Amino acid sequence: MLSADHRVVLLQHGGLDNLRGKTGLAMLRHRSGPIVAVVDPDHAGSRLEQITGIVRSVPVVADLEAALVFQPEVAVIGLAPSGGTLPVPLRRDVVAALRAGLNVASGLHTRLGDDPEFAAACHADRWIWDLRQEQEGLGVAQAAAAGLPCRRVLAVGSDMAVGKMSACLEVMAAAERCQRRARFVGTGQAGILIAGHGVALDAVRVDYAAGAVEAAVVQAAAGLGPSDLVLIEGQGSLCHPASTATLPLIRGSQPTDLVLVHRAGQQTLDRVPIIPLPSLKELIAVIEAVAALARPTGSERPPQVRAIALNTARLDEREAVRAVEHLEQTLQLPCTDPVRWGGETILDAIPS
Repeated sequence: MLSADHRVVLLQHGGLDNLRGKTGLAMLRHRSGPIVAVVDPDHAGSRLEQITGIVRSVPVVADLEAALVFQPEVAVIGLAPSGGTLPVPLRRDVVAALRAGLNVASGLHTRLGDDPEFAAACHADRWIWDLRQEQEGLGVAQAAAAGLPCRRVLAVGSDMAVGKMSACLEVMAAAERCQRRARFVGTGQAGILIAGHGVALDAVRVDYAAGAVEAAVVQAAAGLGPSDLVLIEGQGSLCHPASTATLPLIRGSQPTDLVLVHRAGQQTLDRVPIIPLPSLKELIAVIEAVAALARPTGSERPPQVRAIALNTARLDEREAVRAVEHLEQTLQLPCTDPVRWGGETILDAIPS
C-alpha cells in the first residue's frame, strides 16, 4: 500500500532519540522516497541530524497540524509504544491525520483499522494499513525457493536487534551502485514499511511461517537470473530463547548464502544477559549445519556464511577498524560495518 512515491510524515512522539522509535529511525535512514516531516513534540524545531546523527533534511514539528503545510499523503507510526497502546498525543495526531484526508500506516500489533474512532475519521477513499497481519491463502513450505535461479542471501544474527535489516539494505544499495540487480524481502515492520511490501513474520501462525517466507521470496525472485540477488531480512536469533523466527526464514528462503550480523564486543544476549553467546566460529558452524538440512535432492551445495556484518555503532572509528580487522583474521571471512562503510565488502563476497 505504501509506495516509494508517497509523501510520508513520521509520527515519532518521543521516539527520535531512543529505541522506541527504531521503526521511524530506520525509515529516516533507509527510505528512498520522500519523508516531508517528523512529528515529535519533544524535539520540535531541532535539526534532525543533531538528534539522530542521520544526515537528512527533514523538519521536526510539534504536531500533525504543523506537518500539514508540507503536504504529506501518508502518516506512518514510527514508534512502538509499550504494550501497543497509543499515548494520548499520538492517538490525537492519528485522528487528525485521518480527518485531514491522509492515509495511515502502522506496524503495531494493535490493529488501528478495528478502532471505531479511527474508522470513523478515515475518508472513504483513503486507507489504514495494519501491516502486521497474516496474509490470506498461506500454505506450508515446500522448499520451492530452492529451485529459483537467483542468489538468495539471508541475514542471520547472533542476537535480536543487531542490524540485520540495515545490513541487507546496505548490501542492496551497494548492488544498485554497481548495477547488480537486487530485491529486498522485508520481514519486520520497518523493513516492510521501507520496501512497501513483505511478510510480517511475527503475525503469521508458526505452521505457515516458512510458507509465508517462501511465497514472498518466490514473488521477489520473479524475472531474476543467476547473478541477481534476493536479500531476505533476518529476524531473531538461534541463540535467543524467545526467538522462533530464524528457522522458518532458513526453511522458507532456502538460502544460497548467509551473512552473519553481530554487535562488536557482545558476549551475552543484550536483553537476557544470563545467556552467553557462543564464539562466532561455533555459531557459524551451527547456522551452516541447520541451513544444510531440509534441502531438496539435487539442490546446490548447502549455504555458507560469506561475510560478517559487524555493528560498530558503540565504537569510535579507530575501535571499529580494529574490531573488523580482528574478526577478519580470526574467522578468515570478509568483515565490515555496512552502515558505517557501505555494503560493498559483503556484496563482493557473494558469488555472481
